[in-house]
Amino acid sequence: MWRELLPVGRHGATGGYRRHAWNSADAECRAWFEEQARARGLACETDRNGNQWAWWGDPEAGDAVVTGSHLDSVPDGGAYDGPLGVVSAFAAVDALRERGARPRRPLAVVNFGDEEGARFGVACVGSRLTTGMLTPDQARALTDADGVRLGDAMERAGRDPEAIGHDTERLAGIGAFVELHIEQGRALGEHEVGVASAIWPHGRWRFDFHGEANHAGTTRLDDRRDPMLTYAAAVLAAREQAAATGSLATFGRVAVEPNGTNAIASLVRGWLDSRAPDQAALDATVQAVRRAAEEQGDRDGVRVRLTRESVTPVVDFDAALRDRLAAAITAATGREVPALPTGAGHDAGILAAAVPTAMLFVRNPTGVSHSPHEAAEESDCLAGAAALTDVLEELACR
Repeated sequence: MWRELLPVGRHGATGGYRRHAWNSADAECRAWFEEQARARGLACETDRNGNQWAWWGDPEAGDAVVTGSHLDSVPDGGAYDGPLGVVSAFAAVDALRERGARPRRPLAVVNFGDEEGARFGVACVGSRLTTGMLTPDQARALTDADGVRLGDAMERAGRDPEAIGHDTERLAGIGAFVELHIEQGRALGEHEVGVASAIWPHGRWRFDFHGEANHAGTTRLDDRRDPMLTYAAAVLAAREQAAATGSLATFGRVAVEPNGTNAIASLVRGWLDSRAPDQAALDATVQAVRRAAEEQGDRDGVRVRLTRESVTPVVDFDAALRDRLAAAITAATGREVPALPTGAGHDAGILAAAVPTAMLFVRNPTGVSHSPHEAAEESDCLAGAAALTDVLEELACR
């Protein structure tokens, strides 16, 4: 499975992946998912929000155990972030059958759509729509860098954008959701597999810096209203404030108009990603960056506008389910299973507000993620798939 999926959406020059929502690589990933479901005799469906489900057992029976992750990527992302959870889920189904185990509750593998938000700017669109955290009107109005609306992209891919929205009936039929994911750090250390305790509160904010376009070679420094200077001050403030509050703050994306080498910019847009151990620290970090930007903007003659694009509060995973997972893995392997928080967002974090949810982490030896250099040892991946198998047997078959 891994070998079949690896080439899909991989960029030849960078080695990274460009599997973005509703593009051709996304379509190939979706076709791969359907093929894996058919090969196992699993009933495959795509829900109205674009999420794919492969069912072992009758989904109408309710109280289902669901596992999986996502197949899309950030721009030039790594191979493991998301796909490892989907591939491991199908591998766990195979392993359960080899053991002769049969689910007493419906068991499903899921591929959530547009988890990374790489194309339309909002993360976890598929799961947010399903849980009602994103309204249909908000989703349909999202646009990509070329001005293509999400609704139009869905329609071109053969989906009905008018049907999207809160899926209470589907959520009511899920008894537990478990997502396996590569750890996006190095906290696991000597442990191959861990469980998640919580997800830090996090969000995305767009800063618009409005200045005045002018000639780079003839405009005196004192006559300039250069938004790039204000943007630069915001970037430095983000680093300073994150260090002061024990948080994380990153400007990782920027758009400049008119984007000419010999022109002073008229507009700079910068996107801030911030994450923190608690909501107070997150709020303090973002507001401090805003104040610093506005103060610098006053000096530069630049107007600053802040738009909140998405915010996810702290997620504490279901403690009973987390402990049950750890106990099942320890019983099967005799190894301790550490619990750790994460600053990365996941579909599991969105679903946690509606259904009992837990996560398994597979060791990442370098800690690198959202990069072509993201990696995991095969032995650790196999240990993760085995742990997921033990967990699913405990939850669905006993």
